[in-house]
Amino acid sequence: MAEVVLQGVSHRYPGAQQPTLRDLDLRIEPGSRHSLLGSSGAGKTTLLNMLSGLESTSEGRILFDGRDVSGLNPVERNVTQVFQFPVLYESLNVARNLEFPLKNRGVGATERHRRARDIANRLGIEELLERKPQTLSLFQKQLVAIGRALVRPDVSLVLLDEPLTAVEPATKWQLRRVLKHAQEELGATMIYVTHDQTEALTFADQISVLHDGELLQTDSPENLVNQPAHEYVASFIGSPGMNLMPGEVRRQALMVGEHEVLAAPDTAAGDCTVGFRPEWASLATSPDAAGIPVDVVALRTLGVRGRAPVGIVTARLLGQDIFLRQALDVKVGDRLPLQLQKVVAFRQGRQLPLGVGDRGA
Repeated sequence: MAEVVLQGVSHRYPGAQQPTLRDLDLRIEPGSRHSLLGSSGAGKTTLLNMLSGLESTSEGRILFDGRDVSGLNPVERNVTQVFQFPVLYESLNVARNLEFPLKNRGVGATERHRRARDIANRLGIEELLERKPQTLSLFQKQLVAIGRALVRPDVSLVLLDEPLTAVEPATKWQLRRVLKHAQEELGATMIYVTHDQTEALTFADQISVLHDGELLQTDSPENLVNQPAHEYVASFIGSPGMNLMPGEVRRQALMVGEHEVLAAPDTAAGDCTVGFRPEWASLATSPDAAGIPVDVVALRTLGVRGRAPVGIVTARLLGQDIFLRQALDVKVGDRLPLQLQKVVAFRQGRQLPLGVGDRGA
């Protein structure tokens, strides 16, 4: 397992007008599960390829356990990589596929067999050892590819480039669970690239959110949800994402329209963006209650709690649709007060140091 540190890392492809990655600083704990999360074109795979040595840094340094590996080739870095689509040797059975990285490094047959069987047991594929890849499902093939990445005891870093993309949705959760369990048992440092926030939030200890080549926030899944440092993180994380609307700090208060939602005595006056997650607000059942008046425009049932339906309420606030996750005890056409239990605010994309408000609107 390795500690991974990026110091001012940038990458520009030859002939490109703009760098793909800009001035990244990042530390990844040894033996941890780390996810690089972002939409297509954010620079996730480029960063993964730089870690593996398939791409070089234009600026900055990459360190493994304090050793600068920026100029080393992939073999010298002791890194292994799993791709979106499993790449196996079709002429070899599963056992020989698992053993191949060890055989390539001169490990004896007895140790190869032992190590391959141990990894197969950890991944639950011991019954597949004598089968050929063409007889396996895509799910099973990806397990074998992951096993081949884990079989070497000297690996510093395991890189996974959207390994669940090609797997059937019904089995993604199973593969994610097996992978997480294997990582915990082996203590390997894993970096997992994905555009799927569910995969990142349920797999990783720490998540780095990338957007347009910039690293916006590295944090725990809980903090990304509750304390997004950037407006993009707020909107990208969550389903639905955070409600964002124009706001203003004036008279030492955070305002939405003419409604005060939070005292802000230490924040400079000026325009901002106010955000709250669907879970941080609800509609009062009485029109006479305190709150910001909104109009209910749609309901979507997601389930039942205590025999009462719950789901997403779409309401209109100051001409903008907002989403609330709550009991569906309202109806379309109602005009009811919106009560905010928690808000955050952003200025020029970055979170304003308001603190998190506990008072309702």
